[in-house]
Amino acid sequence: MLQTLFVALGGAVGSVGRYWFAIAAASISRNLPWGTICLNIIGSFAIGFFGSLTLSHGKFPVPEPARVFFMVGVCGGFTTFSSFSLQTLDLLRGGAVGRALLNVGLSVTFCLLAVAAGYALGAHLGAAPAQLSQSVAQTAIEEEAS
Repeated sequence: MLQTLFVALGGAVGSVGRYWFAIAAASISRNLPWGTICLNIIGSFAIGFFGSLTLSHGKFPVPEPARVFFMVGVCGGFTTFSSFSLQTLDLLRGGAVGRALLNVGLSVTFCLLAVAAGYALGAHLGAAPAQLSQSVAQTAIEEEAS
């Protein structure tokens, strides 16, 4: 039950951050949802960085509730796959197939690059080389909920 509270609190932090970021990015998101793309890239980097830096066997281990708070709660509330999906559907329904495909391509490509960069930086700063091949999501909760 305590972990659920941590997820809820983290989700609130992430959701408010997403809302503020979306407001700030509204002026550049006219033809393509750049705010959502940027949010997802930032969130992907953050989960990769934090996840690899805070592994239980790494240099900067944190308790599992802290990992769940940040990785499931904050990152889950901050990133916006459901918004991405709806915005892509709106582009498709509006006949902007090219922009919809660009949105999908940019989001998937740059989010994968961001999570890899975050992981690499976190692993470089916090994990022993022999541990770099292990999964960053240590628990089924982290894997399923993020």
